[in-house]
Amino acid sequence: MDGLESSTGKKLEAWMKTIDGFGTKKRNEVIAKLKSDHAFGHMQASLLAGIHANGGKPVYQSTDKLLEAQFVKAAEMKPLYHTFIEFVRKHFPNATVLPKKTYISILENREFASINIKPRELRIGLDLGDRPFDAKIEKAKLTGPMPRISHMFVLTDAKQLDSEIVQALKDSHLRCH
Repeated sequence: MDGLESSTGKKLEAWMKTIDGFGTKKRNEVIAKLKSDHAFGHMQASLLAGIHANGGKPVYQSTDKLLEAQFVKAAEMKPLYHTFIEFVRKHFPNATVLPKKTYISILENREFASINIKPRELRIGLDLGDRPFDAKIEKAKLTGPMPRISHMFVLTDAKQLDSEIVQALKDSHLRCH
């Protein structure tokens, strides 16, 4: 929501008044109207609807606190996490990294990857549809992300970030545009 005014021309308070005028308080209907009438992506519409339902107050704590909370039992994974985020930014400079309560979302319009931080590994989720699973990219076992995140790879060492992983991320990214 930090870039809400610069991207839409309206401050949060103005969006709350706009939503008040929708004539519905149902979350899914508010999300649908924000998407259809105001060209919001699903995640932004959902967050804005949540803030509206919460009386105009933020629904989530700061993203820094959300991220730090995920490292409470996995502090040793911080360097690998930061290496992976640099890797993502190198290949997807327009992507947004958005910490959530149970995972980190990587999105550009829509979520195309996610990260679960575990004590000994990072689980990187991808939207790869019906691509067959293999020894490197397996069925997703993640907490939190959208059901579209169907595959994952387990990252335990930065040396795993090879051209095959780049291609899998690109394939996921393409499915989300």
